[in-house]
Order: sequence, then structure tokens, then C-alpha cells
Amino acid sequence: MASTKMPMAKALNESLRKALENDPKVLIMGEDVGKLGGVFRITDGLQKDFGEGRVIDTPLAESGIVGTAIGMALRGYRPVVEIQFDGFVFPAYDQIVTQLAKMHARALGKVKLPVVVRIPYGGGIGAVEHHSESPEALFAHVAGLKCVSPSNASDAYWMMQQAIASDDPVIFFEPKRRYWDKGEVDTEAIPGPLHRAAVAREGTDLTLAAYGPMVKTCLEAAAAAEEEGRSLEVLDLRSMSPVDFDAIQASVERTRRLVVVHEAPVFLGTGSEIAARITERCFYHLEAPVLRVGGFHSPYPPARLEDEYLPNLDRVLDAVDRALAY
Repeated sequence: MASTKMPMAKALNESLRKALENDPKVLIMGEDVGKLGGVFRITDGLQKDFGEGRVIDTPLAESGIVGTAIGMALRGYRPVVEIQFDGFVFPAYDQIVTQLAKMHARALGKVKLPVVVRIPYGGGIGAVEHHSESPEALFAHVAGLKCVSPSNASDAYWMMQQAIASDDPVIFFEPKRRYWDKGEVDTEAIPGPLHRAAVAREGTDLTLAAYGPMVKTCLEAAAAAEEEGRSLEVLDLRSMSPVDFDAIQASVERTRRLVVVHEAPVFLGTGSEIAARITERCFYHLEAPVLRVGGFHSPYPPARLEDEYLPNLDRVLDAVDRALAY
């Protein structure tokens, strides 16, 4: 066992290094990923060790970056593309949803596009406009794309390598405010399937389902609720497309209540699909309606106001109180 405690950012760096070592067809592309090592230093030291031909500093042109990655994937490479901040992905949106997501179907399965698009996402870092978005539902809605988000260092290490090994395009959402949270990483472990949810904390009274940055918030809520005699199960979804509905159903059949939590706006968010699907699947098990906690249906506010916008412990516990009151 080779278990080491490290921040999520370091785990991602080690994972990318491992992928570069294991497969000469893996390469990294993005703005400032080379000499600078990325604005969050996720790619720090990789260009120095693997060269400018495999860790490539690109122009400030997201559409061009993704378009080039598509062409390289068609030639047999496995590009890992970094979008520097979540709000910068939209110039590349057309390339992602019109070309990357549809090429496999357009070619009747004969063409695969093993491209990973890394997107640091979410708020909580006091950033300026266009640097704190949570656009995951926009991509999860598009058939042909897989969308995942780790919540801890261990998952970041393993899920990144699994995403790179996938023959399907993967949008890899990295919760930037969790980059510096440390966790144990066993680099010799056998990871579970990429799109399988994991029970982060067992409970009996209600299920909190979350992914990415909100898993830690839900774990804190469960710890606070325990002091009041309430047992909350925390389910780390890990994947927004596909969603592990079987795991959610199994948890809800035990607890009979569900609250879905994400940073993105509640309106038409990932939680909406989960609420609808679980209501259909678990109608006779539920003792309360499925509730959702998330951001507001408004542009992300200035940094001074983001604490009012982001779901926090109190908002999660308020939803728990409402669900348990039925």
C-alpha cells in the first residue's frame, strides 16, 4: 500500500504525471499549462519533465484548443485539455457539443474521441466575474459527453486516469475551492468504476446526495445533524452523466428521504433530473418530496456576496428540517 496524504491539486498533478508516463499518446494542452504550470499549478513541472511537445502552451483561444484536440484525437492521441476557468469554456461550447459529443454517433461508432476537458469550476475563492460558474448541467444534457467531478484527493487521482483512459469524451469538473483540501491517496489501490456513486457517510433518516464541492458541505451538515440525534447518509454522486440512479435509489429505499445539493442554480439543474427520476423510482418509499438545495437563478454575484449565494451548512440543514417535518 502506497498511501500518502496530499491536497487535491497535488493528486491531480500526480495523476496527470502518471498518465503521461504510461502512455506516450497522452498530451496536455491549455493556456499557461506549461512554463507556468497552470494558474492553480495543477500541471506544475510537467512540461519540464515531458517536454513542450507533450505539455503544450496554447494561444488564448478555447475554441481552437478544443478543435485542435479533436483533430489530434482523430490521429490517435489522447489530449487532456485545460479550460483555465469555468466561465471561459463557452467559446469552445460549439466545438464540444457539436463536434466532440457527436462524432462517435456520426461515424456509426467507428470513430472514438478520447478527449478530456478539464474545467476548474464553482465558487468560494473570491474570484471576479466569469471565474466561479457551475455549468455542469449544460454539458450533462448533451448526449455523447460524460461529466464527472471528484470531491476528494483520492477520487481526483483515480478518476482523472480513468477519464483519460476512456474512449469517450469526458468533461472533468474540478472543484477549485477544494484544490487545497488534503486527503489520503493510495496510488496502488484498485479504483471502482468511474461513474459509480459512493457512500461517503452512512445514515438512516435522510440521504444527502451531492458531488464535487458540496460533498464536504454535506458531510459537515451530517456531523451537525448528528448532534441533534439525526442520522444523515451522504452520497457522493461523482458523476453527473451518467448518474448512478441505482445507488441513489438504494440509499433512498433505506432512508426514505432525499435532499440533492449542488452549487449550480436549482432551476433546471442536475438535481431536477435526480428529483424527477427518484420520485418515479421510489414513489412508494418516499415519506417526503425530494428537495433541492443550490444556487439562485441569477448571475454569479461579486465576490463580496458569494457567501450569500453559495449553499452552506444552514441552507442544507434547513432543507433537512423541512424534509423530516413531513
